Amino acid sequence: MSALSHAPRTRSRRGGDGSVGPVRRRPRRDHVAYLYLLPAFAFYGIFLLRPLAESVWISFFDWDGITEAVWVGGENYAAVISDPLIWEALLHSFVFIIFYALLPSVLALSFVAIISRIRVYGLTFFRAVLFIPYILSTVVVAVAWRWIYDINGPLNGLLDAIGLGFLTRAWIGDFTTALPSVGLIGTWIMFGLGFVLFMAGAQKIPFDFYEAARLDGAGAIREFFNVTLPGLRGEISVALVLMITAALRNFDIVWNTTSGGPGTSTTVPSYYVYQGAFMTRDVGGASALAVLLTIIILAAVGLTMYLLQEKGPRRPQESRRRTRKEVSA
Repeated sequence: MSALSHAPRTRSRRGGDGSVGPVRRRPRRDHVAYLYLLPAFAFYGIFLLRPLAESVWISFFDWDGITEAVWVGGENYAAVISDPLIWEALLHSFVFIIFYALLPSVLALSFVAIISRIRVYGLTFFRAVLFIPYILSTVVVAVAWRWIYDINGPLNGLLDAIGLGFLTRAWIGDFTTALPSVGLIGTWIMFGLGFVLFMAGAQKIPFDFYEAARLDGAGAIREFFNVTLPGLRGEISVALVLMITAALRNFDIVWNTTSGGPGTSTTVPSYYVYQGAFMTRDVGGASALAVLLTIIILAAVGLTMYLLQEKGPRRPQESRRRTRKEVSA
């Protein structure tokens, strides 16, 4: 049921020049329809907004989760902001955006650009196979890649087999390769998501656009930037929001592969949230960090959506207002 219901009948009115035209009736608001949304709003409020509000409230206390909490105001936030380890972890999260969002998007768009020009048999099968990493448990993925990166794992075995044995190492145990190695796991996971979204969007682009571009002599690259990429603006926006969110709140892959190590080379803010809440019993500090991380994620998502929003035509009301001003002038 729609919240707005229109009356079926219209009346006529006489204008200043004597002409008779239909009278538009205002839509009648059916407030009963809003009751159908009430269960969803109640579920959202109880299981999302209430815990979020409690986290904000706890962040102003010195609390170990058991004894009585002591009000400390903004000291937890000051401690988080002044901690260089938190800034290092945040930098790692921004590096993960490259692996979780930029690389998968570029790879998926490249595949879509190629597929839009050639016929691929069994595309549905490949699409399903490529999407599997995204729906797998991240614990399973982490354990599998930990085995792949092992010093005696298949990656080093392959490098030995092709004569690149000098590159073999403990990939997630090395200070220089641990962070990109963990990031590439995110690339493998997110590529399937981007590919499925972009393929679905590319199938909605009218084929006439491609034909017109080819009649104009457009090559593959020009066709991609003038037809495919603008047509996928909405899908790219959705994919980037999901990928950037996953990169900034990454925890399970890091925890199950390196546990933040070696040293602090792969730590992320979520790691310190877990450590403060369940290991060092600094629940107030962990809540403050979680609140700040949420604000950063919301800011990143908002910036992404703003930059990728579709610049549509001027709204009809503004156009009519502008026309009236021009006529009166």
